Amino acid sequence: MKHPGPLCTLLAGAVLAVGISIADLAAGTGAPSVAGAASAVGAASTTTTAPPATTSEPPKPAVPARADYAGKVTGGGASIAVSARDGHAIAYVCDGKKLEAWLQGVTAGGKLDLKGAPDAALTGSFDVTSATGTVTAAGKTYRFTVPAAKKPAGLYRAAPKVKGKAAKVGWIVQPDGSQVGILETEEGPAAAPPLDPAAATATVDGVPVTAEAISGLAGNGDF
Repeated sequence: MKHPGPLCTLLAGAVLAVGISIADLAAGTGAPSVAGAASAVGAASTTTTAPPATTSEPPKPAVPARADYAGKVTGGGASIAVSARDGHAIAYVCDGKKLEAWLQGVTAGGKLDLKGAPDAALTGSFDVTSATGTVTAAGKTYRFTVPAAKKPAGLYRAAPKVKGKAAKVGWIVQPDGSQVGILETEEGPAAAPPLDPAAATATVDGVPVTAEAISGLAGNGDF
């Protein structure tokens, strides 16, 4: 029996090596290495999604149970005063010449809905800093935003007699100390005489008159 020669032995070794290489290649293409899998997991774990941005509305100003406001309407054609007390409100608008209106109504959640004669109406809202809205009187409509008022600023009224006849007068004292008002008599409306806010007095037809302060804060006046 003859033994295989050196050449045959060399060829057999080469075939075996090729077979092992093919097997390793096939095994390598089936699954990623442990190091590669760990890298993929690490990359996934470090990727985070930022939470959505949130926005919050500023708190709305508080609605006071009692408050007073006074100032000029937008454009300065007239002045207005508003007093609110425990669910009720009264307002007065005038131009200091002949236009005026008294209005009353209820309040709810800081909303104003006031009525007056003839055909006067006011809608709006109020908070701790101001009252804002629209008022209609004598066929004219005004917009307004007026600040909170502290005495002596605010609304005043009186019911004097002029030439022996009943009359009425209203005043608005502005936060800057200026004032405007109308005296209503049988002869018609006219500018109101000056009011002393500190003493709440005025002289009407030569007679001293005490004015009533209409104040939601102080609880004065018939609401």
